[in-house]
Amino acid sequence: MKAAIRVAAMAAAILGLAYGAGAQNNSQNGARAQGDKGEVTLIAPGGARAAVEQLIPGFEKKTGYKVKATFGSGGGTHKQVVNGEAFDVPVVQPPYQDVLDSGNVVKSSEKPLASVAVGVAVKQGAPKPDISSPEAVKKMFAAAKSVSYPDAKGGAAAGVTVDEMFKKLGIADELQSKIKRAQGGAGAMQMVAKGDAEIGMTFLSEMEEPGIDVVGPLPRSVATPTSLVGFVSAHAKDPAAAKALLDYLTSPEAAAVYKAQKASHGFRRGLRSFVPAGL
Repeated sequence: MKAAIRVAAMAAAILGLAYGAGAQNNSQNGARAQGDKGEVTLIAPGGARAAVEQLIPGFEKKTGYKVKATFGSGGGTHKQVVNGEAFDVPVVQPPYQDVLDSGNVVKSSEKPLASVAVGVAVKQGAPKPDISSPEAVKKMFAAAKSVSYPDAKGGAAAGVTVDEMFKKLGIADELQSKIKRAQGGAGAMQMVAKGDAEIGMTFLSEMEEPGIDVVGPLPRSVATPTSLVGFVSAHAKDPAAAKALLDYLTSPEAAAVYKAQKASHGFRRGLRSFVPAGL
């Protein structure tokens, strides 16, 4: 009788352990399923990279989706969207009528994210020129021996802005001998840091190169900040996930990150280069 009781007790214990292990495994599997809903892809101009990369972890933690982001030149990424390359959330810069006409984005999903300003940088320790007015900017370029900025022909939006500014100021022709076009904003800042260019310009969000001092943003009257606009792709694998990411990029949390960039990675020199849309 006692032996039978002992056997029954052992059997119950074994069943209890098995049940507990099964429950734990189910809990873990449920947690994994909850924390891995799938992947959302995004494409955006390089000027948005610092802010977007800072926002991605918060979105992933909040929703369980993973984000795969691709960054490139403004013109290059714009062309990829028009050509219909597979991204769930495209972020583009104006003008973007061709993006709308391509049928590759959901027109009604359009949301403004932020605007990015072009700024001026000099070699670390060098005197900082006055850029407070159009006339001061013209004097800076007249005095400079060399000027570097991203090559607009490579699709760099900052380069397009600078070229337009030179035309607006009426100094495009006289500056040609001083200009050193670079491959992207990082390339322009490297020239300044090395002393190969006296004045460097690109989006403030791209001024991360050690060895430079950021002077500040160019006046809006001569260099209009570049806007960033997001869409849900018409080819999104999971439209609900794409909308969730776009909503997050235009949320109060995102606005706080855009404004805080003046003190965060890529904006550590105390400059406000991102202006949340609507501000």
